[in-house]
Amino acid sequence: MENFNRLNDLYFKKLLGDKKRKNLTLSFLNGILNKNDENCFTDITFLDKDNEPLSLEGKLSKLDIRADLNDGTQVDIEVQVCPFKLMAERSLYYWSKMYSEQLEKGAEYKKLKKAIAINLLAFDYLEDEQDWHNIYNLLNVKSHKKLTDHIEIHFLELPKFTLKDMRKIRASEAWIAYFSGKYSKKELEEIAMKTPAIKEAVEFEDTFLQDKIERRAYEQREKAIRDYYSYMNSYKEEGIEEGIKEGIEKVVINGLKEGININIISQITKLSIKDIEKIKVKLNL
Repeated sequence: MENFNRLNDLYFKKLLGDKKRKNLTLSFLNGILNKNDENCFTDITFLDKDNEPLSLEGKLSKLDIRADLNDGTQVDIEVQVCPFKLMAERSLYYWSKMYSEQLEKGAEYKKLKKAIAINLLAFDYLEDEQDWHNIYNLLNVKSHKKLTDHIEIHFLELPKFTLKDMRKIRASEAWIAYFSGKYSKKELEEIAMKTPAIKEAVEFEDTFLQDKIERRAYEQREKAIRDYYSYMNSYKEEGIEEGIKEGIEKVVINGLKEGININIISQITKLSIKDIEKIKVKLNL
């Protein structure tokens, strides 16, 4: 399929959030976290993909892939396609939830394990950084020594990625090349010769697209995102606050009429489930 969006959250979760393909998730994580054969993660347990009980300013809190690794390390992989100015705050919020939820009431702090947040972004976010992969820890501002290794937040900015040498490609570069959509099928086949996990990912992609139900769900999600951009851009040009609100409501209405899942509409518009339900009731949809 031409212009297939591998960052589509429905596809991404199917590819890396399914225990049947946990070898691919481990390949991705070990690559991004620069693990070698001696210290690599060997197993992963997927937790709930949707984190719905708590909300931030009335908005549904979502995690794309949430898991425990074999040494107890907690990891959250989030994909963000639409530009979002508060990614740092959002990622820190998700990280804090992931870290705090490790302990039950009365449990000892020594039981806490490292928590890693990985943000895969389809847009430029860190304006002052040239590299596509930037890692943040908690450091002393004077000595630059780590306070603890329990916090680690990664930002992977796909537009900044360029593959420098196909012959010396690392696993992290292979995965980012795959998700970036910048490389042809032939180039991916060459990359797959160096990284077998990419070969398996490409094969799964072909299977996914041949499934009519999966492809329909994917196309609905892509249409909802296109509609959102279209409405936002038109009203942004006019600079009318009320117009932006109206545009968001139109995206919600169109999504509901198309039968798109309310959780997906909430992700796209940043409206709460409760607000979308009100619109649904008002229009008798």
